[in-house]
Amino acid sequence: MSKATGQIPAHKKRKRWVKSAKGFYGGRHRLYRTAREVSERALEFSYIGRKRKKRDFRRLWIARINAAVRANGLKYSQFIHALKLANIDIDRKNLAELAARSPKAFQTIVERAKTHLSQ
Repeated sequence: MSKATGQIPAHKKRKRWVKSAKGFYGGRHRLYRTAREVSERALEFSYIGRKRKKRDFRRLWIARINAAVRANGLKYSQFIHALKLANIDIDRKNLAELAARSPKAFQTIVERAKTHLSQ
């Protein structure tokens, strides 16, 4: 009786890794070992990137809000504190959109927040 080697599943697994490295340069898409290494690394970076994306957008929103608030004579931290005092519940994403697209509406929010800050 002949010995079973398990070549079909092994070949299938290797083919999957090489296929995932499609578009990579040189041996990175041709050779199994390097293809697996670079594909695993790419998967790690994509996982990290999905987490970073949320941080990066929040930083962008804060920068936009800060620029708009400083034009109205406040600092970002003072503005956020004033919003909490005024019980205005609006997230940073929407505040940044208001600051960029409709400055007058944003200015009214800043003025309302300022009144609660001075009290």
